[in-house]
Amino acid sequence: MKFGLLFEMQRPYEGNDVDWNALYRETLDQCALADQVGFDNLWFVEHHFLMGFSGSPCPEVMLGALSQRTKNIRIGFGVSVLPNHHPIRVAERIAMVDQLTNGRVEVGTGRSNAYEQMGQGIDPRETRERWEEAITMLPKIWQSDEFSWEGKFWNVPPRRVLPKPFQKPHPRLYLACTQTESFRLAAQKGIGVLSSASYAVDILKEHVQVYRDAIKDADPVGAEINEFWGNNVHSFCGKDDQAAKELCAESMKTFFGPDKPYIQGRINAYEELLESWGGVPDNLKADFGRWLRQSDDDHKTQAAEAGISLDSGPGAARAAVAELDANVLAERGVIIAGNPESCIKTIKMYEDIGVDQIMLIMQTETIPHEQVMESIELYGKEVIPAFAGVKTA
Repeated sequence: MKFGLLFEMQRPYEGNDVDWNALYRETLDQCALADQVGFDNLWFVEHHFLMGFSGSPCPEVMLGALSQRTKNIRIGFGVSVLPNHHPIRVAERIAMVDQLTNGRVEVGTGRSNAYEQMGQGIDPRETRERWEEAITMLPKIWQSDEFSWEGKFWNVPPRRVLPKPFQKPHPRLYLACTQTESFRLAAQKGIGVLSSASYAVDILKEHVQVYRDAIKDADPVGAEINEFWGNNVHSFCGKDDQAAKELCAESMKTFFGPDKPYIQGRINAYEELLESWGGVPDNLKADFGRWLRQSDDDHKTQAAEAGISLDSGPGAARAAVAELDANVLAERGVIIAGNPESCIKTIKMYEDIGVDQIMLIMQTETIPHEQVMESIELYGKEVIPAFAGVKTA
């Protein structure tokens, strides 16, 4: 198992009172510590306009800084939003950071969401095609002495694109995925998965298997097939088992709060969350069962098995999410939290279903910098060594 940290770069947001300087300095310190204690990867998102949710519009800037603050840890675009940028500029930025890190860069890609796309003049209906054209161009740019292209969205006359990446033939490529269609698309292209949704491990297992089966027939866009699966998951490791679980559960529920961009505008968002988190537990079904549809027996049965509401609107499903307690979320692997022993137990669940890396979300608006540092250090001392066969003193 590999261990990564994923950064949205969050802080509590009230009006315009965000201390960006402190946020970035704290993030750099957290990353430097992760490098020192044995984490494998750092991942930075690209988001725009999402006040209070993400302060990471330019991940390449942070990665450039980290190229000089870290020595061993791999650093990744998690992700670069390809429809927003000319592929030449993406290729140049990635190659420069790869050179500065002596070949430690990973390249996640994605399409983002309509709110961010439209704010930059990008038609959301075009983003799938834009992504496909760009992901096809990138490996060719890096491997060509002289590159040219005639496509639907971009045309490039013969040019020498510099620099080339340090890694040969080129850095590994990934797609940020939230649903089965995306997992299949990544497999078709022969690129890795950065699963950017929260799942109970039993449900995630099915998605991993879909990808593993589909990638056997890949037509890779790059020089090599990358079948690496990284999975986002909220995490906090502390000495007090229950307190750590409660803190992590609160962090994740705030992350998916009704005011957050991952939720706003999504129809049945909380129903989907309930399903992906394993449904309403038995002890709560008596409270929420009355919301199940009383007609259409097939749908009623399916909903009951999943523990979700079909006709209650967002209020019922949102209430059910709020009632999922920290211990249930930890037992299902929706969060990795608790003392080191609890975290190790949950991580082994991910390992058993074929996940290659857990991409831990620790820095959020509800977890202060000092506690993030404590969690990172505890991971390095007691959790990571449990998967390397080495115990740190």
